[in-house]
Amino acid sequence: MDLKVIVVFALITVALHVPVADAKPISLVERCWCRSTVNTVPQRSIRELKFLHTPNCPFQVIAKLKNNKEVCINPETKWLQQYLKNALNKMKKGQQQS
Repeated sequence: MDLKVIVVFALITVALHVPVADAKPISLVERCWCRSTVNTVPQRSIRELKFLHTPNCPFQVIAKLKNNKEVCINPETKWLQQYLKNALNKMKKGQQQS
């Protein structure tokens, strides 16, 4: 579980620090990756989570599933909110122990 938390926050850090506007043409930057979101995704079927934040779009969560499909998850979903809260708490505890 600790490795998953580290991976999630590494992805968040990379996503927040990558200059999206410099890397893609304007036409792609203006469009949101997630045009629609789902509320229910079996957590066991998720292989990886990506977190995107672009200037023109709200916070977006993209789940890559074990069958290689990608779906956009509603960031307001309760299980995702709890997952992020737990991950932040673990990071805070790890920093306090260091």
